[in-house]
Amino acid sequence: QMQLVESGGGLVQAGGSLRLSCAASRSIGSIARMAWYRQAPGKQRERVAVIWSESSTNYADSVKGRFTISKDNAKNTVYLQMNSLKPEDTAVYYCYAVITLRQYWGQGTQVTVSS
Repeated sequence: QMQLVESGGGLVQAGGSLRLSCAASRSIGSIARMAWYRQAPGKQRERVAVIWSESSTNYADSVKGRFTISKDNAKNTVYLQMNSLKPEDTAVYYCYAVITLRQYWGQGTQVTVSS
């Protein structure tokens, strides 16, 4: 079992920045894949960024060059640095992890970008 707790969401103006954190209840160093997803009202949940155990990363085209996913294994925390935010980035952001084919989700944190 593992719990994921997101924090760092809020209201920001377009062009601003936020850093989301995802604190895990267990060690994340050996977790094969962790990711950030988001879901806007009326839209499907989409993957924003993923980080693998060896710290390689991948991003959705819509956030490339603006968002950065990283992790601190010593703190059992995954981060999502979001820069140059746009109104279309408004969504609930979820932390996600897969451990031996079992999926874990956080409760989500709201990000609202005003124009």
